[in-house]
Amino acid sequence: MLNVVVLNGGRGAASIIPSMLRYQGINVTSIVNAYDDGKSTGLIRRFFDMLGPSDIRKVQELMLPDGDADHAASLALFAYRYPLAAQRDPILEDMRSFAGGARSIASIEVTNVSIRRSLQRFLGEFVDGLEVIEKAEGAEFEFSDCSLMNCLYAGAYLACDRNMELTTKTVDRLFRLKGTVLPNSVENKWLAALRENGEVLYSEAEIVELRSNVLIAGIYLLDRPLARERFAALTPEEQKYYLSRHHSAPMASPGVRLALEQADIIVYSAGTQHSSLYPTYMSSGVAETIAANRDALKVFVTNIGADYETPSYRASDYLRGAYKYLRSADQRQYAAGELFSAVLINNGRRKSDETYVDYDEENFDQLPVRRIIDDFEAADAPGKHDGRRVIDRILALYEAGVTAA
Repeated sequence: MLNVVVLNGGRGAASIIPSMLRYQGINVTSIVNAYDDGKSTGLIRRFFDMLGPSDIRKVQELMLPDGDADHAASLALFAYRYPLAAQRDPILEDMRSFAGGARSIASIEVTNVSIRRSLQRFLGEFVDGLEVIEKAEGAEFEFSDCSLMNCLYAGAYLACDRNMELTTKTVDRLFRLKGTVLPNSVENKWLAALRENGEVLYSEAEIVELRSNVLIAGIYLLDRPLARERFAALTPEEQKYYLSRHHSAPMASPGVRLALEQADIIVYSAGTQHSSLYPTYMSSGVAETIAANRDALKVFVTNIGADYETPSYRASDYLRGAYKYLRSADQRQYAAGELFSAVLINNGRRKSDETYVDYDEENFDQLPVRRIIDDFEAADAPGKHDGRRVIDRILALYEAGVTAA
């Protein structure tokens, strides 16, 4: 069995992971950070004082077994969101009915008895916990556009003694997933960032959503969210000082370190860098464990198109950014060859209106990493990776005995 570990975000590996799961003899582990704080995930985080389950949920959805009678119901559960104008009382009544023994939740019939009983327990924990939390906080939870699975995750989190890694593994076993998803850390951190012009991005949601041509200069992991009005009153120098002194890298979870130690192949997936990927790289112990695994093939996959966070990035910038943040947590000067064996760079151009990431050969002189330049773009989904083509090239490198320096 070949152990493949993918460092990815919620949607960044949507083409790569399903392709991996189609191969026989490959054990896939996805490592995802849980710092999302937007929409219903942000509410879940604030009410239940927990990490955000959204990106974990998205990757687990990719891993649902598709050859059994439970697939349709499981897929519906993972995909369901309450309507924008959802009424609170009917939702809570439906949840209490399901927790009390009903077969359906949100009109989704859960026929698998084992899955249903566990979900009933989790939703019972959610409703009971929410009732007490709302009284303690003096606020009501809004179900508008809320993911049903986020609520189930919150209940499972309470049932698992507030351990996010155990929660994730419990959901994994319950749905008999084809792979494993692990949070990078169990420490409940909050993401913030500074642009090069000094603009503060107060949350993960702002990092993802606010468009700007000004690059992000740095990201920070904090023990609590920034108080916007008070923080905005600080001078730019004070803001930078506060962020630098209150940033603390979380410890990589034991499960993450074990997966990286045992990996035959480590893949740095494409995706949104500052919100989905860099915070994972910054976890203390990630770079150390990757560097110590000298037998593993370590492949970095550059983005095909630019995104809001990195509007002017070229191919070398993606690799350089990963290198910077991997070294930041442990404050060690790893050689590039200890962390990367090869980098896959796309040269396909199928979409006329796509802002493609250019290959800047001249800027790779200080990055002594094997470069694989080829057309990795999907013919039927321009702007996205062809997962099969990416995996075939990675496996060919592994079979050729390519490893880190």
